Amino acid sequence: MKKILRIIFAMLLLNAAPFLGQPVSRNEDPSTDIKSLEISFYKTTSIVFPYAIKSMDKGSGDILVQKAKGVENILLVKAGKKGFVQTNLTVVTADSRFYVFVLNYNDDCPDLNIAIDNRTAANHGAAFPAEIENQQKIEQFAGLALSKKKKLDGLKRSKFEMKLTVSGIFIHDDIMYFRLAVENASKINYEIDQLRFFIRDQKKSRRTASQEIEIMPVFALNELKTVADKSEAAAVYALPKFTIPEQRCLTIQLIENNGGRHLEVDIKGSFAGKIFPL
Repeated sequence: MKKILRIIFAMLLLNAAPFLGQPVSRNEDPSTDIKSLEISFYKTTSIVFPYAIKSMDKGSGDILVQKAKGVENILLVKAGKKGFVQTNLTVVTADSRFYVFVLNYNDDCPDLNIAIDNRTAANHGAAFPAEIENQQKIEQFAGLALSKKKKLDGLKRSKFEMKLTVSGIFIHDDIMYFRLAVENASKINYEIDQLRFFIRDQKKSRRTASQEIEIMPVFALNELKTVADKSEAAAVYALPKFTIPEQRCLTIQLIENNGGRHLEVDIKGSFAGKIFPL
């Protein structure tokens, strides 16, 4: 009897052998896939996300990560140590999605350029703070404001062969969208140091100081950095909704970097009737 039991047990082991050592699948749902990346000590891997990166967390100090300079949706990743032990990376984007990556070391053939889409997100619809959830909508309406054909007249300033024009002011919910155009008719590139929005007195008295209330944009589409010679650039700046008191105006100030070709456009409260809804 014992001999028969031993034979049966041996047969069971043989049948089970092909399955021993195989990992258990965590989930076949493609929406929860974890992407595997191979990175190197000598080369940088660029990961392009569909929306701006809001936060990131690396599982090991052996990994170096940072956002690409001047952009919000490209993450640069490389190994800080050769042959590091496998680790992970988690990224949260402005459209309320997070992405999970498993990182392995490969000095010979690392992944260099990776484009990520929403289908590879580890979640769809996590709860994030309201300001993050609204970011996607603000970006969409900024793009709509840029493409609208409606235009304003009379809001422009020309000087030094430069022209700053407010071609449209739009509003949706509690956000105002200012569409700006900068034209450079000169032979010198225009490097922008600052673009400011602030409310100030229309006329400054010699005896009193003029109080300026600066309004900070919450988003910029095609943010103005440089306007090449003989060219024109357009952008949309999203600002929290506000009103302009009597005897005051909204000033949009463009300041050149290491130069004196500064431009200002003043907008009085009477222009409130010319704001277009989105």
